[in-house]
Amino acid sequence: MNKSIIFSIILGFLCVAVSIKVSGDLSNFYDPASIFIVVGGVVCAVCASYPFSRIKSLLKAIRVTMKYQPYDLSADIDTIIEFANIARRYGLLALDDSIDSIQDPFLKKGLMLAVDVADTELITSILDTELSITKERHAANRAILDSAAAYSPAFGMIGTLIGLINMLTKLQNMESIGMNMAVALVTTFYGSMLANLVFSPISKHMKAIGENEYLHKELIIEGIIAIKNGENPRIIREKLNAYLSNSTQVNKTKVGVFSSSNESSQETGERKVPMA
Repeated sequence: MNKSIIFSIILGFLCVAVSIKVSGDLSNFYDPASIFIVVGGVVCAVCASYPFSRIKSLLKAIRVTMKYQPYDLSADIDTIIEFANIARRYGLLALDDSIDSIQDPFLKKGLMLAVDVADTELITSILDTELSITKERHAANRAILDSAAAYSPAFGMIGTLIGLINMLTKLQNMESIGMNMAVALVTTFYGSMLANLVFSPISKHMKAIGENEYLHKELIIEGIIAIKNGENPRIIREKLNAYLSNSTQVNKTKVGVFSSSNESSQETGERKVPMA
């Protein structure tokens, strides 16, 4: 469960509430009419801007975001190297025995293509197309959140204008001007809070998650093509290590120093077949 985004948003609202409580009265910031115009206006504007199917896709994406676990690129590399060792020693057809046990659908699809399709360029094209479609789908979901972030301050300002108009119609009652002005400004406060503490952070969080997924799939594509071309597993590992952070690369290099003798034994046929 990805609790960081939920915790951060709740903590943000709590910080604002505490600051209000310290300097004033929380009840001054509660106005049902203001909440109605901002929340209702944003929801209606979003529904008018996008088809319902896109909104359903966004809701599904948000649920996935809440449950998201980052990809372990180091583990991905180890898995690819296992299959590279099998393919180099026994041939690509030997991968058929292990493909069914793969949990990652993208890796599974890539290895199936490597076994069944002879043209490397066609494999690259198929996998790149799937990656591009994934990016477009994620961008479309984020666009809805970005639109909601833009609508929120706008409807906050609309609510403020309504409050100011109502206030100006009652100028004869000077005692009510301060209270009416406060109510008018609360609507702008709601719009700014929704935009900057809900919609924009969720959009940026989804973008960060998407970038991790794209890196994972790009790594797999690079590994699949290397396996298809029959490259040495040690060369494949060095190539794929470029996808890791600098600190992870250093650790992997240190491990590689101690395991190099084991890897070299595969060239002489002494190493057992890795199991996927």
